Amino acid sequence: MDPGPAAAGDAGEEGPSASSAPDDPPPPLAPTAPPAQPQQPLSRYESQKRRDWNTFLQYLRNHRPPLSLARCSGAHVIEFLKYLDQFGKTRVHAPGCTHFGLPKPPAPCACPLKQAWGSLDALIGRLRAAYDENDGRPESNPFGAKAVGIYLREVKAYQGKARGIPYEKKRKRKRLPGTAPVEGSSAGGGEATVAGAFSSSAASEGSSAPPTSS
Repeated sequence: MDPGPAAAGDAGEEGPSASSAPDDPPPPLAPTAPPAQPQQPLSRYESQKRRDWNTFLQYLRNHRPPLSLARCSGAHVIEFLKYLDQFGKTRVHAPGCTHFGLPKPPAPCACPLKQAWGSLDALIGRLRAAYDENDGRPESNPFGAKAVGIYLREVKAYQGKARGIPYEKKRKRKRLPGTAPVEGSSAGGGEATVAGAFSSSAASEGSSAPPTSS
């Protein structure tokens, strides 16, 4: 018996079966990451508080010698407030000025521009809250130091006389929890964002010798 045709037939049958073998299965797909949830925009108060905090940290870095937050005291906070006077937009009349005590002077004068008391008061409130939120110990919060409170009261009393503004009447206005102090925004003379005027170049030039207040 001739095995040739049978062998050929067998070879012919193996060809199609080999070609019809299934392909390798595709690799499993990598798990897709869940879509990122959009972050809620910060409120105006929270955004300003963050800018003020970064501004103060920048001031400490540019201080001569540089200061760490742990070494910061109420005296350094007062120094910072005096330094910010050079960015002020509120004219505070000197006792010898003819406009002393006038809320609306009839003409300009050469008295210096300073930060309004309301702006400084609101700024300290935001920085005090930011210190607590950044793992600071409430008992060592330099923005709540007694000396800072005394300084703000002195600025308030002097500016009240110089500008003829009865600040005490503002206390009757209420504010909601978590919002910026009403007094700071109403009596700030347009300086509610006081730290926004503070730049890195100005910090490096003036932080070593902050101006003294009158």
